[in-house]
Amino acid sequence: MADTSDLRNGLIIKFKNDLYTVVEFQHVKPGKGGAFVRTMLKNLKSGRVLDNTFRSGEGIDIVRVERRKYQYLYRDADFLVCMDNDTYEQINVAVGLIGDGVYYLKESEQVEILFNGEEIISVDIPVFVQLKVTSTEPGFRGDTATGAVKPATLETGATVNVPLFIEEGDFLKVDTRTGGYVERLKS
Repeated sequence: MADTSDLRNGLIIKFKNDLYTVVEFQHVKPGKGGAFVRTMLKNLKSGRVLDNTFRSGEGIDIVRVERRKYQYLYRDADFLVCMDNDTYEQINVAVGLIGDGVYYLKESEQVEILFNGEEIISVDIPVFVQLKVTSTEPGFRGDTATGAVKPATLETGATVNVPLFIEEGDFLKVDTRTGGYVERLKS
C-alpha cells in the first residue's frame, strides 16, 4: 500500500469512499511534533474541493485510471455519443460529467475520457475551441472606446458576449472553462 511520500499533483486516490485528485500538496515538518502532509483534494464526481491533512507515512489508496481519446459524434438527449479512436467502439457519456463546457462542444471534437475499470470518472474537453458566429447584431462604427460588448450566438447554439467589431461569419476562440470570448481568428 502506498503512503504519503507517494503523493504528487494529479494523482487520483480513494478517500472517504470517493475518488479525489490531488490538486496541491505540501510536506510540513514543524519544529515540535510529527511531520504531516497538507493536501488540497478535488472530488472527481462533484468537483468539490476540500483541504485535508495526512500524518507523514499514513497509508493512502492510489487508484489506477486509464485515459483514452474519443471523438464526440453527436448528442442524444442527456448523453453524448463518443467513438473510441482506436477501436471505433461507441459509448454514451452523461452530459452531467462535462458540465457547462458541453455548450461549446461541436461534433467531431476530440475529448479525453478517464476510466476506472469500465466506469467513466470524468471527461476532459479542449480548453479552447474554434466556433463560428451564426448571428449577432451589427456593431456601430466608432463605438469601440467604451469596451462595450454584445451577445453573439455560436454554431453550437451557445451565446457569448463579444466586442462590437465581431460580425456574423467570424470565427472565435472560446474558453470552455469560463464560456468567454478569447479572440477573433483569421478565417
